[in-house]
Amino acid sequence: MADIPQVFDVLVVGAGPAGMAAAWAAASSGASVGVVDDNPSPGGQIWRSESAHPSTPEAVEWYRRISSVKIAFVHGAKVVDHPAEGVLLAETWDGVSELRYRKLILATGARERFLPFPGWTLPNVMGAGGLQALVKSGLPVAGKRVVVAGSGPLLLAVAAYLKKHGAAVMLIAEQAPWQRLAWFAAALLARPAKAMQTIRLKRELGGVPYLTSCWPVAAEGEGKLERVTLRRGKKTWSVACDYIACGFHLVPNTELAELLGCAIENGCVRVDQWQQTSREAVYCAGEPTGIGGLELSLVEGQIAGFAATDQKKSARALIVERKACRRFARQLDRTFALREELKSLAAPDTIVCRCEDVPLARLRENDSWRAAKLETRCGMGPCQGRVCGSATEFLFGWRAESVRPPLFPARVEVLAMAEAAAQSGDTNRAA
Repeated sequence: MADIPQVFDVLVVGAGPAGMAAAWAAASSGASVGVVDDNPSPGGQIWRSESAHPSTPEAVEWYRRISSVKIAFVHGAKVVDHPAEGVLLAETWDGVSELRYRKLILATGARERFLPFPGWTLPNVMGAGGLQALVKSGLPVAGKRVVVAGSGPLLLAVAAYLKKHGAAVMLIAEQAPWQRLAWFAAALLARPAKAMQTIRLKRELGGVPYLTSCWPVAAEGEGKLERVTLRRGKKTWSVACDYIACGFHLVPNTELAELLGCAIENGCVRVDQWQQTSREAVYCAGEPTGIGGLELSLVEGQIAGFAATDQKKSARALIVERKACRRFARQLDRTFALREELKSLAAPDTIVCRCEDVPLARLRENDSWRAAKLETRCGMGPCQGRVCGSATEFLFGWRAESVRPPLFPARVEVLAMAEAAAQSGDTNRAA
């Protein structure tokens, strides 16, 4: 960890591709730049565990770039509060960090969307990206039977990764219909790099069935997963397996932006041409502004970093590229939009809020997210609605109405420090 200045010129929250790009662009101006992230190394989910030996030319280039400039990385730190203007509070492995800044760039990434179905709480039913992360951290999957299901391009990448590490990938179940996927494949011809990436993944997955208009309807087993039931059209059948890697595309992480008072539109952080949010001196890049993939994250991160350090000419040079990347993002949204049939997956007794054990039947008695929280405690557990929130939004059209600190479960000492920092901020403003 580099020396931490008293106040950063630019503080970046998130060390995934968008955060790395933003930090590099900002640091290239000579500004003091800090990056705070809860992982032990930069790279995010997509480049996790690659910092020592990056496996793609793009990853190699970006690790080289951030190594060529002065950036203070605060690893293993989870931002839990914004107690005063220009201050973030982060819980670390061994204490608390108070991070002060003049400009802030949010690159908080995205998470998987989970949809409840009978048996989805069984051990070894995991998110697609979650299982991949565990394997990257050392979980052995060689010889294990895995069904990959849900929606989105992440399914192919995860399946290929698991197969490379010895897993027996039984099949990939994609809920989107083949007509939409065929249209998407045709659109990829305008993006040769993306087309080649898809072709490479399909080649690596040779022999693995890829079923469209297919999704899981139940997971079963005694004490842990033993089989999954799938549906495709009128056909329903079971597949014996050791793991289900299941995720229904991605959801932007907007909680910190909301806590800061940034405007949200259609579930994403609203930004202008410079990636600035509705809050002065607060920028946002990557998936929180809309799910768009690696290339869009890198471009937006650079624009945010350049703009935050008044390098407007460098930022402006990337706007055309960002426009093309955003067209691709819109194609992603249309292709992998969730079908209505998925709203009927959960049975009345299926748990929707796993933290508070709230079943679907109890949620149906309410007419809003707020009412459900008051009556059932849905969304009030350790995940703070990150799992059940996106599920209830899809099932009922509910939208979380407020975000409060701490953003994540935190130690008492962190909460006490947040209160002290908030009081100090109030005193300074009064003076």
